[in-house]
This record gives sequence, C-alpha cells and structure tokens, in this order.
Amino acid sequence: MNAEPGTETIYPSWGALRWLFLFRLLMVVGLVLAFSPAATDPALARSNTQLAWNVLVVYALLVLISGAGLSLRWPPRINQVQLAIFVDILAYTALMHTAGGVTSGLGILLAVAVAAGALMLEGRLSLLFAALASLAVISEQIYSTMLGGSRAISFTQAGLLGLLFFTVALLAHVLYRRVRSAEALAARRQVDIDDLSQLNEFIIQSIGTGILVADGAQRLRRINAAALNLLGARHVKPGITLQNLSAELGRWLASQIRTTAPREGRLAIANREVWVSLKRLGQDCANGVVIYLRDGQEAEREAQQIKLASLGTLTASIAHNIRNPLSAISHAGQLLSEGPTLSDEDRHLLDIVQRNSARIEETVRSVLQLSRGSQIEPRPIELAAWTLAFAEDFREQHGLDETGLHVLIEAPPLDIETDPRHLHQILANLCENALVHGGRPDEAAHIQLRLGRRAAPDGIYLEVQDAGPGIDPTTVRDIFNPFFTTKSQGTGLGLYIARELAESNGIRLTYAAARPHGSRFILTFG
Repeated sequence: MNAEPGTETIYPSWGALRWLFLFRLLMVVGLVLAFSPAATDPALARSNTQLAWNVLVVYALLVLISGAGLSLRWPPRINQVQLAIFVDILAYTALMHTAGGVTSGLGILLAVAVAAGALMLEGRLSLLFAALASLAVISEQIYSTMLGGSRAISFTQAGLLGLLFFTVALLAHVLYRRVRSAEALAARRQVDIDDLSQLNEFIIQSIGTGILVADGAQRLRRINAAALNLLGARHVKPGITLQNLSAELGRWLASQIRTTAPREGRLAIANREVWVSLKRLGQDCANGVVIYLRDGQEAEREAQQIKLASLGTLTASIAHNIRNPLSAISHAGQLLSEGPTLSDEDRHLLDIVQRNSARIEETVRSVLQLSRGSQIEPRPIELAAWTLAFAEDFREQHGLDETGLHVLIEAPPLDIETDPRHLHQILANLCENALVHGGRPDEAAHIQLRLGRRAAPDGIYLEVQDAGPGIDPTTVRDIFNPFFTTKSQGTGLGLYIARELAESNGIRLTYAAARPHGSRFILTFG
C-alpha cells in the first residue's frame, strides 16, 4: 500500500486531490443537512439521529485531517486517495445503518465513493473498492439481522447494490481509460502543434522577405528579422501601431485600406527603397493584414538575374565564337609588327589593333568565366594572416609600397570559412578597381584594407577603401550591374564578378561612401 519515494505516478495530481477534498467537504455539508432535526425526508425519518451525528462528527474530523495531510503533502498521493475511499465506504455504510439499512437509499453514496476511487487511481483498485462496498452492505444487512428488530431486511436490495458497485467500477475504469487516451492524444497533438509553431517561427524569421502582421486596429502582432532590417529598427514592442513604427508604412496602409484592390507600392524607408505589398486576412482589413517588404535594389537585381540567365547560353556561345577569330587577328597583328619595312603610321595602326584585341580578349575571358562558373571549395582561413599575404603579393605585382596599399587589422584572430581562390579574385578585383578609379588628379591612389569584427548580426568584415573622388550618387545603384563602367577602357564586369563570387560563397558585398571623400567596398562574412 505504501508508495516508495520517487516512484509516485504523475496521476493523481495534487490538483485532483484538492478537488476530491472539496467534494468530500460538500458531502459532509450535505449529510449534515440531511440528518438535521429540521429535515423532513421520510426515508430518514426512522434514523437513529444520535448515532448518525456521532458518525458524522467522526467523518468530518477524518475529512479535515485528510485536508491537513493534503496541505503537508503527506502521505503520498496514492495513499491519500486509498485512505479517503476506505473512510468514505465505512462512513457511508455506518450512516446507512443508522438510517434503516439499504431501504434508506443511502447506499447510492457508496457507488459515488467507488466511482471516485476508480477515477482518481486510473482504474486501479476499482474492483477492490466495489468488493469492499458490497461486503460493507452485506455485512450491514447481516448485522441488522443478528440484532433483530422490526425493520425489514432485504438481501435482494443488498445484492443489487453490490451489482451496481461493480458496474460503476467497470464503467468508471472504461471511462477513465478513454479519457486518458484522449488526453494522451491531445498532448501528442499539442506537441506537434508546438513543433509546427516553432518551425513556422523559424521559417518566418529566416526568410529574406520582410513580413509584418497587424490587426484591424493597425497594431503590430508579429514581425520578422528581415522586416526589422528593412525598417531600420533593432527591436519593437508588440502592439505598437504601424504609424509609430514607420510613418511612411502607416500612411501607405491607410491609403490601401480605402481601396478595394490593394496593389504593390514603393516606399522610401530608412534611406532605402522598399517594395511593399498587402494581403488582407478576411473580406476586409478589420480582421488584420499581412504586409510583405522587399529591398527594392534586391528585387531589381533578381529581375536582372533572370534576364541575364536567359542570355547566358547565347552570350557564352558568342564569346566562344569570337575568341577563335580574335586570336587569329591578334596573332596576325603580331607577325605584321615584326616586319622591317613598316612605316610609323602602319605601326600606330597595328598598335590600335593589338590594344583593342586585348580589350576584347579580356571581355571574352570574363564572359566565359561567368558562364562556366566554378566549384566552391571552402576552407578555414585566418583572415588577418591571409590578407597580409595577399597585400604583399598585390604590392609586388603592381609596384606599390605600404603607403599605396595599407592593411589595418582591428581585432585578430578572424577565422572564417570560404574558398580562398574566390576570395583572392574578389579582393583583387576590388583593389584593381580602386587603383583605376580611386586616384586623384594630383596624387597616386591610396588603398586601405581594414579588417575587424562588429556585433551580431554583421560579424567579421573586410573593407577596401580608397581616397579618390568617390562614386556619383546617381550611379551608385548601377555599379554592380554587368558591363557598367565610367571608363572608356573598362569592361564593366569587375564589380559584377566580385559580387557574384561573393554571394556564391555566402559573403555580402556592399558599397558605402567614405568620408571626407572616396569609396568603401565592404565584405561581410556571415
């Protein structure tokens, strides 16, 4: 009967025991009222009032003692239920005896006690409780027979009550098993729902499109990290109005609510162009809305990528077919330049041919490189040491000193994982671009490579900064487009190739103006 410490089952819980205690208190109150002198119930008219009150007093004291044990949480839960049901069976049998036996109708209270025991103990001992209740009724009848007296003794009613007790015990056991099965199923479904909710939250937070959910009063209910970034916010409190979150977005939403056919729009938010679209939840906006935000530059770039992809195969084919006759032209020009009888004018013309052939060859090589692509082979790199080695090699190739290419390291070590070949090509393109465009008329170009680490989510970064005149703000949006150049001798593919290689390695390449003048190209490693 005693449960060992640490082996108690989860059920019955302490909360269930409190409900059982409250039910027994109510039963005490009900029985006190039933046996009070003012009661006029004819079934209890022949009851031995004095004996009944004695039983009630003892029963009430035992119930109160069980309440004290409940507050002290001793004895263990299963033992408390067992003691409570045994006390109830004895008390109800005694009261039934004082009221005239089974004919008083109080035998039904034993059925209630049996049902309570079966439900509280998960169906265990339910048949034992029914057997004890049946024995109690039969014993009461035998005891009444032995005492004799004028009241009628009915063993038939006692037998029917015993049958009722066993029926109630079995039904309570079946009911409990079904309830527990339903609870277990509900618990499993709740776990599935929680897992699905966490998965949805992870997907929403990791998706690149900004998502905001607002209720009918235009108060924010959910926002993901991409939307916070596009709105230029670090953290917002749930329940804030969209007007307070972003005045531009609030005004746009107010204008869309008044229309029957919502459409996409472009907004200037946090110094960037944002494409915004609306999805209504329900027939109108009273049920809330879902707002999608996308970086305007990123959307335009994706559209351009689609166009470039459709031209990729054609461009590669054309470049390949150009390369063969171009090589023949270049070789013929070299042979002609070796002739001893060429005039200065002819040599000048051959120089033009060779120079433009080399330019076309560079363009063809870049186009073929883009069309073929390359396999990414990431490796762990200590960025500070790698950059110092790159800077030394670049200075030697271009005849620079440490003033022409300076390396500033803020927070070593800086461990990353990327393809070193691609990183070398990206950085070489950026540095060569700085040599060409980063100089001023009165001085040579000065390049600075700056490495450091920012707080999350930015992480490790590598900046290529020059001291040139900078880039015209009207053309900043186009500098990463293919074939865009401001120099007559350029191919316009250097920055485009650098960004493509960076993105294929999970690196973010961005541009920012330097102060007081110059350009900064920033590589951010996730």
